[in-house]
Amino acid sequence: MSNGDLLTQARQLAEGAAKKADEFSGVLGSAQGFILEQFGQNGLYAAYILVAALSVFILSKLVKITFATVKYLVIPSMALAFLGSFFVPYSFPTLLPVTVTVCSVFLLFKG
Repeated sequence: MSNGDLLTQARQLAEGAAKKADEFSGVLGSAQGFILEQFGQNGLYAAYILVAALSVFILSKLVKITFATVKYLVIPSMALAFLGSFFVPYSFPTLLPVTVTVCSVFLLFKG
């Protein structure tokens, strides 16, 4: 692929993303109007609080999962690969996929 083709594809993707963002903002605007009609300004405040609370909850769960992955998968598998490179005739990059798989399987059975 040439640079011109890549630029054309990038431009098309950007235009598609802009159209989807306009559609999404239209949906949000109609939802905001519906809430204002049915429940008034206090209902709109409650909806904002609900969306903020759900966003914080989801973000905290993602952070917790990320730290658990680092703590129970990344660090042990790197340590095993590092130690294994001293005791077996394979290098660290060769052992790392194996140790990641072993740690993953161990975590699956551990629950």
